[in-house]
This record gives sequence, C-alpha cells and structure tokens, in this order.
Amino acid sequence: MPPFRQMKNVSPPDPRRRRLIGLVVLGGLVVLLCVLFPRVLAFTERAARELRYLWWLVLLVAVGLWFFFFFGRKKG
Repeated sequence: MPPFRQMKNVSPPDPRRRRLIGLVVLGGLVVLLCVLFPRVLAFTERAARELRYLWWLVLLVAVGLWFFFFFGRKKG
C-alpha cells in the first residue's frame, strides 16, 4: 500500500442533486410503465383529469405530510 494514497471525497451528495435524480428516476419509471402497460397510461390520464375536482384532497394530504415532517422532528 503506497504511503501517500490520494484522499477520496467522502462528503455527502448535494441534496438538490439527489432530489433531481429521484424525480428523474420517478418520471422515467412512470413513462416506462405507461409504455409497457397501456392501462397505466389510462389510469394516469384519468387521475390527471380528476385532479381538477380533487385538488383540495391533494392539498390536504400535502399539508398533512408537511406537518408530519415539520412537527415530527425532535429538536435537540
């Protein structure tokens, strides 16, 4: 083992980059499922249409998740 090994970067990955990669992978998965299974495409289209009427439910779930993560953290 050489005495002067080059140090590796061990810093955690950038959170914005991880989030972007996760969104791209999720989007790719949805597209792949829609191509492989046409019923998934029909479900996705119908769900998008129904969001016009159920936007308040999506908002309620989003606020609930936000409260869960915001108030669920232990300070200290």
